[in-house]
Amino acid sequence: MRTRRREKARPKTPRPTCEYPHTMDYWAYGLSITSNVEIPAFGTFTSLGTFDISFQMGPAPSWADEASSDRGEVVYSPSLPARTDSKLTITRLLSGKFLELRYDDGTRFIMDGGAKSIWAEEGPGLSRDDVFTYLVGPIMGFVLRRREKLALHASSVIVDDMAIAICGEAGSGKSTTAAALALRGNQVLCEDICALQNLYGHKYVLPAYPRISLWPDSASRLFSSADVLPLVAKGWDKRYLQLDGQRAGFSNSPAPLGAIYLLAARSDARTAPSIERLSQREAALALVQNTYMNYLLTKKQRAAEFYTIASLVSEVDCYCITPHADPARIRDLALLVEAHATNFISGLKSSSAHLVP
Repeated sequence: MRTRRREKARPKTPRPTCEYPHTMDYWAYGLSITSNVEIPAFGTFTSLGTFDISFQMGPAPSWADEASSDRGEVVYSPSLPARTDSKLTITRLLSGKFLELRYDDGTRFIMDGGAKSIWAEEGPGLSRDDVFTYLVGPIMGFVLRRREKLALHASSVIVDDMAIAICGEAGSGKSTTAAALALRGNQVLCEDICALQNLYGHKYVLPAYPRISLWPDSASRLFSSADVLPLVAKGWDKRYLQLDGQRAGFSNSPAPLGAIYLLAARSDARTAPSIERLSQREAALALVQNTYMNYLLTKKQRAAEFYTIASLVSEVDCYCITPHADPARIRDLALLVEAHATNFISGLKSSSAHLVP
């Protein structure tokens, strides 16, 4: 009697599956996100049935558990030269099919290579709020990178129905300027991470989430005291301004990008704050340094991004903002930016017919 030959079982790569009931659905950075836990910073939306990202917390699902059993290959860590984020270590697991992003406080995220499934675990002694602080910022920025979406290191508000992006390095005042503009009635689209997408033949800014995070000194300049704003998480110094329409508002619809403003070094000159236009070459060189998480790009990705930025500055005018050395003059800066953007966008609208509301 002939017997069937038994073939040796091939090792299988774990496939991410959701092992928790979904409880909340969100929309941020142009991506639909379903989660088994409430993420306070995100705004809710009605389920569409399909999702770009599945986010989970709690006991590790089988795929994350199996992926994390691999020692992996560290591809970014504080020990590497020319590091930018001294708190982050990134490890490739199972030959790159999965990735682990671990922060120095023990908080970690495991995701599949396409950033479609994400599992998170808080560090020792930390809470979910600590996880969410990373999630809505750098983790979503990393996800956008994995999906090859252009994301500026910028905040964005709507002035006269068009978006303006305010770019700058960490601590340059992007969020503070956006908050000052928001307190003047201009709706906010995003803070710190400005995701762009081509729509109707033009660059649009995608809405992120209805909050602006502020350092205590910035909050104190905009309000009677920083204490009037809640903490982003217990143990963190940062506060947040809720964009719920009471003090300030949020737009959950994409808006066409009208102009980009790059924050320069502060100056005590009598002319500050001031705005001057940048040439396309100046703008491209500046924006290359102001895309989100650009330190993680390969040479090939950097070349592709530079081409994208060159296309962007040929479509959108860019300006350099020189803030005053006195940070207390933030309202003067907001007034200047608002007036400049209003005048510029008014002229742009009258001379352009290709923008679709």
